[in-house]
Amino acid sequence: MTRTLETSVEHFPIAGSFTISRGSKTTASVVTCRVSGDGFTGVGECVPYGRYGETIVSVLAEIEAISPEIEAGLCRNGLLTAMKAGAARNAVDCALWDLEAKTSGMPVFAIANLIEPQPLTTAYTLSLGEPEAMAAQAAQYAHRALLKVKVGTADDAARIRAVRAAAPNSAIILDANEGWTEANLAYHFAVCAESRVALIEQPLPAGYDGLLASVSRPVPVCADESVHKTEDLPKLAGLYDAVNIKLDKTGGLTEALRMRDAARALNLKIMVGCMVGTSLGMAPAILLAQGAEFVDLDGPLLLARDREPGLRYEASLVFPPIPALWG
Repeated sequence: MTRTLETSVEHFPIAGSFTISRGSKTTASVVTCRVSGDGFTGVGECVPYGRYGETIVSVLAEIEAISPEIEAGLCRNGLLTAMKAGAARNAVDCALWDLEAKTSGMPVFAIANLIEPQPLTTAYTLSLGEPEAMAAQAAQYAHRALLKVKVGTADDAARIRAVRAAAPNSAIILDANEGWTEANLAYHFAVCAESRVALIEQPLPAGYDGLLASVSRPVPVCADESVHKTEDLPKLAGLYDAVNIKLDKTGGLTEALRMRDAARALNLKIMVGCMVGTSLGMAPAILLAQGAEFVDLDGPLLLARDREPGLRYEASLVFPPIPALWG
């Protein structure tokens, strides 16, 4: 099959702004990859992430460099060694999955020998702000089953307590985005336990994971920035209770499925997360997230405008993609 590969950059406005400990943004900029062959076109999306040294320009260059091999027929498994893990490989990998589904007439879940996807309860993310502002956000979304709360300052106790008081019945994931330190870790853990937090995501900077061995963990702790691919898992087992698998980190669904199975073999719980992107970026992750303990695929809910067609969200549920979107 003769193939062609095309890329484009698209910008989707965020509803308001999205703030974490590293800064704020008002636009989600994504790279879309389209691989065509035999009259069909497969699509994939990625979000370049500056924390990992990625830019729109660098991701486009990575995809352009691999384009001759993709057009010559490079398969998904070959892609694992031909490209490094990261956003660029994610866009290409997911486009190849979608193309295979369209040319074969089979959905991706069947090609991958996965269970047929069902609706999932997804978290809804609250931006970092002052305690009063975060309490107002929490009150607005207190009807949701699961909230993900951005923290990561020197003293987050007031924020944590304010959110819990405003959303007394919601399960809460706290995401510190590497913002806590050895000096305040035990203090924050105690406040999380008091506030019935279900999971704490990446409290310490990547590379300082060993410090978790020296402190009691009264609340389960999940690795995010510290874990990108399957080979990262063994050194984290025993330090973390869960891992956050994101397609933009693993470099696509192919590696993410390997990583999920390896994490389970190490008795690590699974969280499936996302960057702030569109429904196209979330769609493959819904297959990965079947059976996960925590799901955070709310990217499109944070946008002022999504793709058409997009994913269906109903209350706290996200539904599997329709073929017109992906897979």
